[in-house]
Amino acid sequence: MTSPDEEAVEAFTRWAEGFNARDSDRMVAEMHFPHMRLSGSEFQTWQTEQDFRGPQDAMTEQLRAEGWHTTVTKSITPVQTGPDKVHLVIRQSRQHEDGTEYNGFDTLWIFTKIDGKWGVQFRSSFLANAVQGFGASKPRFS
Repeated sequence: MTSPDEEAVEAFTRWAEGFNARDSDRMVAEMHFPHMRLSGSEFQTWQTEQDFRGPQDAMTEQLRAEGWHTTVTKSITPVQTGPDKVHLVIRQSRQHEDGTEYNGFDTLWIFTKIDGKWGVQFRSSFLANAVQGFGASKPRFS
C-alpha cells in the first residue's frame, strides 16, 4: 500500500510527463476542478477541464517562442501530509533543447484525494515569464 506522499508524487510525475508531452488529457487526468493557481499575487482559476484544455495549444506556441524544450523536476519534497491532502514543494527547471536552464523556480502544489482519486487542486508558483498565467481566468470574490 502506498502512502499519501507517494500517491501525490506519482500523480505529479504523471502530470509533469503530460506537460512535457504537451498532452492536456494526461495533465487533466491528474487534476481536480475547480483548479486554482496563485501566480505572483494574482489568483487564476480553471472551473472545468475544458477551461484548462482550451488555451493549451496557444500556451505550447508561447513556450516554444521563449525557447522551452522541457521542464525538469529538480526536487520534490512532501512538507505536509494528511490522509486526503498533501503539500509538495517542488523545484522546476525550464530548459532549452541543449539542456541549459533558462528559468528555475520553486512551486507549491496541493494534492487532494476526492472520490478515491489523487489530483492537484491548487498551485502557487514563483515562475516569472510570459506564460505564467496563460489561459486562466481570475476568480471573482464577493
